[in-house]
Formats: sequence, C-alpha cells, structure tokens
Amino acid sequence: MNRRIIPESVAKEPWQVILPLFALNTFGSVVLHSAAGGHLQPWALLHTIHFLVFMAMAFVISRLPREFFKAIAYPAYGVLVMLLVMVDLFGAVRGGSQRWINLGFMQLQPSELMKPGIVLILAYFFDSLPPAMTRNWRALLPAAGLIGVPALLVIIQPDLGTGLSIAAGAAVVVFLAGLPARWFIGAGLAGSAIAPIAFFTLLHDYQRKRVLTFLNPEEDLLGSGYHITQSKIAIGSGGFWGKGFGNGSQSHLEYLPEAHTDFAFATMAEEWGVIGGIFVIAVFLWVFRWGLNVARNAPDRFSSLLAAGMTFTVFFYMAINMLMVMGLAPVVGIPLPWISHGGSALMTNMACIGTIMAVERWSRRGGSLSG
Repeated sequence: MNRRIIPESVAKEPWQVILPLFALNTFGSVVLHSAAGGHLQPWALLHTIHFLVFMAMAFVISRLPREFFKAIAYPAYGVLVMLLVMVDLFGAVRGGSQRWINLGFMQLQPSELMKPGIVLILAYFFDSLPPAMTRNWRALLPAAGLIGVPALLVIIQPDLGTGLSIAAGAAVVVFLAGLPARWFIGAGLAGSAIAPIAFFTLLHDYQRKRVLTFLNPEEDLLGSGYHITQSKIAIGSGGFWGKGFGNGSQSHLEYLPEAHTDFAFATMAEEWGVIGGIFVIAVFLWVFRWGLNVARNAPDRFSSLLAAGMTFTVFFYMAINMLMVMGLAPVVGIPLPWISHGGSALMTNMACIGTIMAVERWSRRGGSLSG
C-alpha cells in the first residue's frame, strides 16, 4: 500500500520558489541584524515577522480563482487611486516626500501597491479587448489613461523613481499584449527628445541634482555624492569573501546612509563579499525563471499577462536597486526585496509572488474558471 509521507496538498505547493525566498529573507534578516549592531531590534525581527505574515497573505492570494482577479481589477484600481489622492492630501512627509499613510502597525506606501495594481488592470483590459483591436491605436488611449493617472499622482509626491517603475511595469504588459514594436520605438525617440526639456523644467532641484551626481559623484563627495560614494566603498571593500559577519565598518560606523533600507545590498556586500552577492542574484534569477515559466504555461491571455507583469515588477525592484547602489543608476528610494527593511515593498513583492502562484495553480487545474 503506497502511503504518502507528505500530504498531497502540501507537496503541491510551489516549494521551488517558497524555500529560496525563505532563505533569501533569512539572509536579509542576518544583514539587518548586523546593521543594527548585533541586535534583532529594530529591523531584523520585524523583517522576519513581515515575511511570515505576507507569505501567509501570498498563500491566500494563490488560492483565489481567476474570476475573482478579474472582478476586482477595476475596483482595486479605483481604491489605489483614491489612496494616492489621500497621500497627496494628508500623507506623512518623510525625507521631503509625501508618500505614506500611517496605519499604526506599519507605514503604508500606496504607490508600492500600485505596481502590481497597474499590472492587474492592464492584464484585464487587454484580455477583454477583441484581438483585432489590440494593434489599433485607439486601444492605446484608455490604456495610457489607466497608466498616466497613478503615475502622475506618484510623481507629484514627489517620487519619480516609483512613478517610472509603475510606468515600466505597465509598458511590459502593454508590449506583451501585442502592441506594435514601432509604437515603442517611436515613444522612445520622443522621450529622448523631450528628456532634456523635462530635465530643466519638470524635475525638482533635488532630482536634477541626483542625475548630475550620478554622472559625476566625485564632484560633491561630502554632499550630494556622499550616498553613492560610500556605497561603492562598502561594496568594493568587501572583496570576494567579505569582511565577515558583524565586521562591516561602513555601516557600523554610520558612513553608509540608509544601510538597512535602500543601501542594504551594500551593507551585505561589505560583510559577505562577492559570494553573498552571487547568492542574492542567483535566488532572484531563480524566481524570475520560475515566474516566466508560469507565464509561458498559463492557460489563457489574462493569466499569462498577469504572471509576466508580476515577474517583471519584482525584476524592476531588483535591477533598479542594484544598479543604484553600484553607481550605475541615479539614487532613488527603491529597496531590494527580501533584503532591505520595508513593509510596503515586501507586501507588494509577496503579493506579486502570490499572484504568480495563483496562475500556476490555474494551469495545474487545466485553466478551469473555478481556479
């Protein structure tokens, strides 16, 4: 008699992504423990608790039927837009930006939730279009409106980095939906032509300074170039093997700003070196491979766009943060998922993971509407 040691319901869970993410988040807690001088508070313990809570949330999301996602697409988009308006009117100001709503147990950043929200609404929008309409320019107008409203509300907070991330995730879904490539080429050329004008007329002074600092951080080593200079020093000083756990002088002596959030990767690299960096990047690549495989095997157009969009949303977090801390992109306030401390960003990324898990479940069940 063949008896399963592990119950079938447990064995069917996507452990191929759950276990790597658990390992990555645990590594992030170790980094945050060191950044706090060897203490679980105030970051490492909360980082672990957030992960467990949001992993439970991801499991709940993964069990939702496909029709539920479709039903909430427009209502969820409307609620998120209202939250962005509330932030602009009443939100908490930190670091010169108005981005957060105080919920007591955490500071909620609605712009983070709009990243998966824009993917959901666009996946539903393009799935509802007749195939012949997808390549018609008229299809782009309502999609542009759906993208432009939240992006504009985020940019005026001001949070240019998150606004561009929302637009980038949306652009991926629009591209995968089948819009002609020449439209994207034309938009790129138009953006290149407008960029110099926007730089001098639309950007805030601090945003222009960030771009100039990115181009030449050594010009103001103790001012605007301080963050990125100290980040590169921390990463470079770690070498191949790192200085060892608890021996990161740049973060412990507080030379490295935001060592537990935006520059947590630099904190990690100083103590764990190239080896630590390879581990972090390898887990991310594993997650991206899993997400794209789910999208490719999805049972329908909506599911495929949804899984691919959520995968690229996580990718943008990783890519922008790592490029930033290595001096390859301007400094923007985007944390590194599962490594940096930040409840809203972790919730967003776990929502993306839960959604991809849901699509994988739909595929296993043959694409039945019951999910």
